[in-house]
Amino acid sequence: MKRRRNILRRAKGYMWGRKSKIKLAKIAVFKAGKYAYRDRRARKRDFRGLWNLKINAALRERGLTYSRFIHALKTSKIELDRKILADFAVHHPKLFEAIIAHAAKK
Repeated sequence: MKRRRNILRRAKGYMWGRKSKIKLAKIAVFKAGKYAYRDRRARKRDFRGLWNLKINAALRERGLTYSRFIHALKTSKIELDRKILADFAVHHPKLFEAIIAHAAKK
């Protein structure tokens, strides 16, 4: 009974028989868990792609390419991750320009 109650508690809010019938609820909860596990990993990939896109767009406006900029960052030993760089590119363009200038110097 405890296991059934736990499954039905997790299926609360589902539609049709998936919220009340134990067999359907069990399948729905299992699938929801699979999707949640998969998408927690996909979210990380999606955000990294979005950050790269924002950085690339800001660099293209300034006549640079993404790959050359990342290479320049690595050779000048600037260790900023893509999340921070994307934030600088969108919200702090002057700071982003300074980073570009410093990376291009070396």
